[in-house]
Amino acid sequence: MIMEALVGSGAINPFYANCRRFQNHLYFPKLVSVKYSATSKSRFLNLVVSASFESAQPSTMDRFDNTLPSKEVLEIWRSADAVCFDVDSTVCLDEGIDELAEFCGAGKAVAEWTARAMNGSVPFEEALAARLSLFNPSLRQVQDFLETRPPKISPGIAELVSKLRNNDTNVYLISGGFRQMINPVASILGIPQENIFANQLLFGSAGEFLGFDKDEPTSRSGGKATAVQQLKKAHNYKALVMIGDGATDLEARQPGGADLYICYAGVQLREAVAAEANWLVFNFRDLIDSLE
Repeated sequence: MIMEALVGSGAINPFYANCRRFQNHLYFPKLVSVKYSATSKSRFLNLVVSASFESAQPSTMDRFDNTLPSKEVLEIWRSADAVCFDVDSTVCLDEGIDELAEFCGAGKAVAEWTARAMNGSVPFEEALAARLSLFNPSLRQVQDFLETRPPKISPGIAELVSKLRNNDTNVYLISGGFRQMINPVASILGIPQENIFANQLLFGSAGEFLGFDKDEPTSRSGGKATAVQQLKKAHNYKALVMIGDGATDLEARQPGGADLYICYAGVQLREAVAAEANWLVFNFRDLIDSLE
């Protein structure tokens, strides 16, 4: 193999990279070895990465029959008068609660709970309470987190939101995350605060953690479906689309709810959820181009 030969040549400086590629729906191996040379660094880099393309072609696309939209799906997408986006691992490249937990020193334990919740194996409200109880974030910690870790916006999402808004499509953020962390994301994308459905962290007078607002629909299983149903009824939307990566997003496609569920797997591919989507995409460019 090319990479094995390079490693064995003695003139190699291996480096490790998480080579997730969004643009062509491909995922690379985590280990990539590259030969550095004063005269041919670029050529060797291209050679090795090309070899990675050829040897790492996944069968991901072949496992699903919904990566190409049907005519009906395209018609609904193009005529949508409202599009609702999940935030964590969709609009943003990470899971906000996992990042906050890691900042507070409980990242691994919380991430395990998040995976279970997003796969639908645990009721969302149970997972949310359990995750927060592992680190009980104070108001000061949340503020410090927001100051030092700005939102990591997914590639293409700003262009997609802008295009939808230019087409007079109303855009909403519907998330099981927290308003304190989602408000900055909405500001970046030009989405008004009133178009956010999310949870609210509660703090005492001294900034101590008290819990979360359980009256928010997104604080429990089926909450996104409830939020979407409320929106559709209040605004009489004829075609509403939900875009997200998890089981709670798929739930939004219930009677009276989303007319279309698009699974975005550019950050996380949750196979059980992806298989049930009307359309599975790995890149927001697919959605942008389909609106042309």
